Amino acid sequence: MYHTTTPCSESACWSPSVTSCAECLRRGPQCAWCFKKDFLDTAGPSQRCDLPATLLRRGCEREFMEQSEVKVEVNATVSSTQVSPQDISITLRPGSEASVIVAVKQLERYPVDLYCLVDVSASMQENLDHLKTMGVALSFRMAAQSSDLWLGFGSFVDKPVSPYINVHPSKLRNPCSDYEISCRPAHGFHHVLSMTSNMSEFTRVIKRQRISGNMDTPEGGLDAMLQAAVCQRSVGWRPDAKRLLLLMTDQPSHLALDSRLAGIVTPHDGLCHLENNVYTGSTEMDHPSVGLLSDKMLENHMLSIFAVEKQQYQWYEELVRLLPGSYLGKLGLFQAPNLIELVVDAYKMLLSEVAVSVSVEDKAASRYWVSVSPVCPDGSTVKDQRCSGVMPGQTAYFNITIGMRSCPDSAEREDVTVLVRPVGYNESTVIKIHSKCACSCGPTRRCYEESQCGGSSGREQGLDRGLVKDSDGGSNWNCRADGSEVDCSGRGACECGRCVCDLSRLGSVRGKYCEIDDFSCPYRGGLPCGGRGVCVSGECVCQDEWTGDSCGCPVSTATCQSADGLLCSGRGRCACGRCVCDDPRRYGDFCERCPACQNSCQSFWNCVDCHLSHGLAQKDIAEHCNNTCAPLVGYVDVLSGRAEEMWIQCMYISNDGCRHRFQTSTQAGQTQLQISTRPECADNSRLLGTFLSVCALTVLCGLVLVAVSRLLLQKRALSPGGTAAEGPYHCPGKDLSFIPTTNEKTVTYRRDCLPDRPVEMHIQVAKMPLGDPWQC
Repeated sequence: MYHTTTPCSESACWSPSVTSCAECLRRGPQCAWCFKKDFLDTAGPSQRCDLPATLLRRGCEREFMEQSEVKVEVNATVSSTQVSPQDISITLRPGSEASVIVAVKQLERYPVDLYCLVDVSASMQENLDHLKTMGVALSFRMAAQSSDLWLGFGSFVDKPVSPYINVHPSKLRNPCSDYEISCRPAHGFHHVLSMTSNMSEFTRVIKRQRISGNMDTPEGGLDAMLQAAVCQRSVGWRPDAKRLLLLMTDQPSHLALDSRLAGIVTPHDGLCHLENNVYTGSTEMDHPSVGLLSDKMLENHMLSIFAVEKQQYQWYEELVRLLPGSYLGKLGLFQAPNLIELVVDAYKMLLSEVAVSVSVEDKAASRYWVSVSPVCPDGSTVKDQRCSGVMPGQTAYFNITIGMRSCPDSAEREDVTVLVRPVGYNESTVIKIHSKCACSCGPTRRCYEESQCGGSSGREQGLDRGLVKDSDGGSNWNCRADGSEVDCSGRGACECGRCVCDLSRLGSVRGKYCEIDDFSCPYRGGLPCGGRGVCVSGECVCQDEWTGDSCGCPVSTATCQSADGLLCSGRGRCACGRCVCDDPRRYGDFCERCPACQNSCQSFWNCVDCHLSHGLAQKDIAEHCNNTCAPLVGYVDVLSGRAEEMWIQCMYISNDGCRHRFQTSTQAGQTQLQISTRPECADNSRLLGTFLSVCALTVLCGLVLVAVSRLLLQKRALSPGGTAAEGPYHCPGKDLSFIPTTNEKTVTYRRDCLPDRPVEMHIQVAKMPLGDPWQC
């Protein structure tokens, strides 16, 4: 079935620029061209293009009208069980469109191929152990869903290049040597087990797997997915099976352009690169883009399941939205029961969701548009190009509308292929579009596109007026501007030696050669050419006092003159009425502000030192100081320091301690430097006296402080009479209740007096009552 757009306004087809049948039909499917020989003898060719009803009123019968035609042909000889029809042919003209219905039926039971693609980096050791019992249990669990389950296995880590892995020779052999663990070398993708129905073999392969290691957090999951999808012969995908690709990882994946860190800039080509079951393109090509991966998954009828830990769920949630036919599962741990339930649930959901992908050949994608409207088994219509909840045996329908915008530049017949692929199905619909851009104009094949201009008499009158055609009967040279190779600037038609300009919705087109308009030039302030010029051939012709692409720049430099009468204070140039400062540190309306310039004194120190070292002699400057000094250097006795002259005051201290004052200024982009010939030097004898005086005063103050402190300590230690204090000594800081009730101790002092016998002295401290005070 098909339909065409409805006719538009009376002026939708006619235009003075339409001079051929092909141009007429490009204006829309509602337009027609009259190829009747004697139709409007005195009219130009543009009058032959109009709405069919208008041409009929003017005397052109329908058998003399060339109109757009839309044909839809379905090849019913190609049989299919899931997707029908599979071969459709459509004929379109520019502006026309056609609709077809594609039916997608879900079968009762499918054979299933499940390929387990596992991240074997070190962090996945525990999760890898949980897979050893998955094979047999999954086959029993899937028996209710599939007639035949086959399993395959592959592993991945990351690209085996720096900075993704440690490239030390010992680390290449064993990435886990620091932890005294034996690991396998890092790899981009390793195909381990092709599709098999032998669950014991699958379990045996899983038990043999060892972990590996890498340095960065993301892994090479997308690289491995693409190889598992496109290497069909190596993996062993069955043509009639539902193909499930299970990705198991605990980290995000690298994306396209990430490989530039390793110096890999070659984009992925989307092809299989397995040698001895190892991905050899890992170190040569970038990671695949999400768009490329999506195309290859669709092309190879793949459904993907992502089993990731909950910490990475949000990252993969964004990825799944860009991959048709994908399911995301969140697992706390990759334990076998949890993983089996995830696979079964994902298979049920993916099978019940029917979606289609429509793609147009790249060479013609810009000239066609496509829309998809699903009609689901329950009768509902949705807008996201998919039906959910489709049960086995049910059929979903998709109304696919294809429209043609324009013909190719060559205006020749073009055949374009549009591919309709239901996601995850091994059948598809091929739509072949035949574009009709040329006119047949009846049995005679004469469209009468040439201008008649009132017949021969009209031609003779045109020759008398100097309206001469070129030798091949083409365009009239009187309709071309000097240097132009097209009539009427390409925006009108030459009708008998005079330009008839096109009508445009954007604005008016006028001028002898249709060279003037009010819409194709730059706008400023909402007006073309800012209202200060005329738009001619796409460029603004400005008034005398304005210039610029949009006539926005005044010719006068009055707006750049500062208060001193200089342009931009002598520190810049006037461009488009505004100052552009020579020094990037300056700013302001007149380049008058430069806070950073106050810190530029240090940059002249080398120059000042060079002049001082040569005794401020002008004759030696050119030879010794040119490399360090400004072009203009002068000497003065006293620096003026007047602010209106815009000098920056600076100071330089030489090695002998003298201070040398100098000032700098920049005028019209040229730097000047003036050095004072009167240094400020201090007297050495005076400095020595000052230093010694400070030292003596410091010593004296120290002695006085020591004497006063000693006197205060002695006065505090003695009583007013000069004797030691007598009487009891109380211990106010002690709690007397903690003093023991008895305290008796014998101390023996022994002194040997050879050769006489030893002498012993005994001292006995009697018990002291609790309430008695201590005495010294």
